Formats: sequence, C-alpha cells, structure tokens
Amino acid sequence: MCGEKNQHEQNNCNCISEILEKIIHLQRNSFKQCCGEGCDRPFLGPESLECYNTRPISFYNCATGDIWTVDNSTIFRVESLDGCCCTCRILNFENGTYTSTNNFFTINLNCVSAIKCYSDINLAI
Repeated sequence: MCGEKNQHEQNNCNCISEILEKIIHLQRNSFKQCCGEGCDRPFLGPESLECYNTRPISFYNCATGDIWTVDNSTIFRVESLDGCCCTCRILNFENGTYTSTNNFFTINLNCVSAIKCYSDINLAI
C-alpha cells in the first residue's frame, strides 16, 4: 500500500486514527460546552459566543506525499471512524469561507502519511 511498509506496519493506523477519534469527539460535543446560562455555564464570555463544530483537515498520501484531492477539494470534515477506515465530508473553501457538501468518501488510513488540521470553524451542516 505505502511503498516499502511491511504487512504489520500497513495495518497499524493507530497514530492517525487516535487523532481523528479526538477530533470526532470534539465535534460531537462542541455545542454541549458552549450552551448554558447563569453562573454555571461552562465558558467565559458573552452568551453570543460563537461555538465551533468542525476542525477541517487534509490528508497526505503515504506513497507520494501529495495532498489527497476528492471532487476538487483538499479539505474535509471527519464524520466517522471504523478501525482504519475514515469517512469524511467534502468541504468547499472559497474566498476564506468554508461550505459543507453532502458528498462523502471513505479513506483507508493505511494510505495516509500525515494530516493537516486547520483552524476550527462553525460549519452549517
């Protein structure tokens, strides 16, 4: 799959999958931490505080080092993870603004050498 990796290494996507699992957890719980009123609300600042629900990412191909491109996009939202299979939503990025699509793909993390995380955003999904 990825150049000269042996079979044991090809089935070990733990490093990247652990990071993606944390991102999924943060995205699923994003509004739980930003809601509330009164003295016990779990954040400081005005109640109009904008909460972020997405950490956009890009993937890099382990064989070539190139950034993965799907449907002319290189930026994605992690939706789910099943072992080394990661399902992502394709995001569009134009003029400094992200928009969500209803297009998804699944990537084998054994084919990924690195991920790049971008600044957190609030995405209409």
